[in-house]
Amino acid sequence: MGVPFRVPSLVVIDSLVLAATDPAALQNACGDNTGWFCERVFDWTGSKAWARAAEWFIAKPLSILCVVIIAGLVAMIVRRMVSRSMNRLFLPGSSKNRVSKGGLRRRTSEVLLASGDSSVRTDARLETLTAVFRSIGTALVWFIAMFFALEILGISLGPLLATAGIVGVALGFGTQTMVRDFISGFFIVAEDQFGVGDTIDVGGGAKGVVERITLRATHIRDPEGTMWHVANGQIVKVANKSQEWARALIDVVLPYDADISAVSDVMQEVADTIQADSEWSTKITERAEIWGIQEFDPDGVHVRMVIKTEPAAQFGVLRELRARLKETFDERGISFAYAGSPTQVVLTETPPPKPPTPKAASKANMPPSDGVGIVGEGDSDAGFSADGDAD
Repeated sequence: MGVPFRVPSLVVIDSLVLAATDPAALQNACGDNTGWFCERVFDWTGSKAWARAAEWFIAKPLSILCVVIIAGLVAMIVRRMVSRSMNRLFLPGSSKNRVSKGGLRRRTSEVLLASGDSSVRTDARLETLTAVFRSIGTALVWFIAMFFALEILGISLGPLLATAGIVGVALGFGTQTMVRDFISGFFIVAEDQFGVGDTIDVGGGAKGVVERITLRATHIRDPEGTMWHVANGQIVKVANKSQEWARALIDVVLPYDADISAVSDVMQEVADTIQADSEWSTKITERAEIWGIQEFDPDGVHVRMVIKTEPAAQFGVLRELRARLKETFDERGISFAYAGSPTQVVLTETPPPKPPTPKAASKANMPPSDGVGIVGEGDSDAGFSADGDAD
């Protein structure tokens, strides 16, 4: 039985030994930035073409793929961190979170912070700001990743940055209105100037309930159902009628012969009855106040009453208050003033009457003069002439 032949390990190793190459040839094949993969392929094959192909079709794509994977993981972590941070700022949690002194939370209305539930307005604001910060973080991560990818490809960044700067300036001039809209929208949301569900007036006839806010525009539904799309950059001033709290204000016009004190007591009674009603008690935050006589005018005496309400609840409270005041006044025999009533008083300041001017006919019937009146008239004319010369 013969002894099996074994190839010495030294022979196998020698057969797989990489051909030795000089540094000049390696640099000629793989360039100045010699990659590990290009160097190994050139050592294995001794071919410049194979080394270059392996570098561009295997090594560099794999390196860029690694950069993309790492950038994706970092971007995902950044988005999750932003979402968690914004939730802690806006959503109610522990007492420690509620007394947080974060800048954005300090600008959130106390009514929203005190409420235990997340409102549509809070959700919309949270969603908008979270999307903005997540987009900024994600764009920053991928921007850095793009620089790494370009570095792997051996592309010089100097000319690219110069070109990007020129293009940025050109786009800045062309899209400055859009940039202004986005910046204005960001501050509107961040400062909580108004939100979804608010009743606002931005001028130009655009007033109503806010249905949607984006960084680009604000969408308002007016009482007639018309949807207004207003660019945020065009909003110079805004009247928010439902932020934190509101006030139902009504002026009751009474005749001048009415007992103001007795009528004020009836108005207070009607307001207290509405506040005691379970349907309206949750919408009224404070007892009604009679501020007294607001003004006098030809229509009558204006007596003002105000009721502090929840945001945007003043309109319904006013409608209910008017209906109950009319009903109660009819029952008590109290009348409202109206223009042209017998008790109308017009407060005006009449100037004293001017003396009547003499008429030509009266002068014709005057007795004949001895010439003094004529001289006087002539002197008067001469006087006017002198005035004219002086001028």
